[in-house]
Amino acid sequence: MAEKSAPLQGRIAVVTGGTRGCGRGIAVELGAAGATVYVTGRTSGRTRSPLNRAETVEETAELVTAAGGTGIPVVCDHNSVAEVTALARRIHSEQDGRLDILVDDVWGGDPFVVHGTPFWETSLEDALRVLRNGVETHLVTAHTLLPLLGARPGGLLVEVTDGDDDEYVGTAVPYFLVKSAMRRLGTALHHELAPLGGTAVTVSPGFLRSESMLDHFGVTEENWREGIARDPHFAISETPRYLGRAVAALAADPEVSRWGGRSVSSGALAAAYGVRDLDGSRPDAATYIREVALGGRRDRTADDYR
Repeated sequence: MAEKSAPLQGRIAVVTGGTRGCGRGIAVELGAAGATVYVTGRTSGRTRSPLNRAETVEETAELVTAAGGTGIPVVCDHNSVAEVTALARRIHSEQDGRLDILVDDVWGGDPFVVHGTPFWETSLEDALRVLRNGVETHLVTAHTLLPLLGARPGGLLVEVTDGDDDEYVGTAVPYFLVKSAMRRLGTALHHELAPLGGTAVTVSPGFLRSESMLDHFGVTEENWREGIARDPHFAISETPRYLGRAVAALAADPEVSRWGGRSVSSGALAAAYGVRDLDGSRPDAATYIREVALGGRRDRTADDYR
């Protein structure tokens, strides 16, 4: 019974960018499956990142523990080789060199992205900052932590991006580059981990009801549907825990290598593993966006994709 209720019992995980959004949702669901989760981020009870939001790594770690796992908060800037190296040394010391799951969700670029404006009319400094936040951090993390992940067969790397393919849909150039790079990074690193018995997968949420998105619409999780009046596509949105449940199922799958090198949406993973969002629905935002938001189908609504 214990194995069924806590399939990740004894597993050691790192979730980077775990302060909020997808990172928090994934960390909590890994904890609910029994994992020990090192939650990293720049905002703690003592310091705030340039995003200047209130969510902290300590809060996420507490949620992990409350869900049934063990949450360990670590203040870490993944642009800093020294800080990520210190994280690796800490895990090596505290967990006898064991790392089973690495979820890389570092981002922090939204304040510097300008959609709908030609690239050459935007700030080059901000564009380069987006690339540093969104790509350099992942390279530093992979280079420093993959030696631990690859030390034992069965290691799982999960790269988090936005979108499950490289089709351009009018987003800002730096944003498009970063999110495309994550898919390519996941594919490349799978080929390097596979000979060691490891797997790398890139995952994407749908229309995410993150803390910042709820603030943007002026709603809470309890009354989020009021935001549909401002944007009808908000009706297909999902909580961060939805992707979290999908990733937890992925990590518990003894045949996870079948996903190796692929880029897959939360909805596709949820369908494959039979998981649902907190409200019991199973939103498939990727298909909805392709067929309705971009494809123009007028005979379908978001309810048809939940």
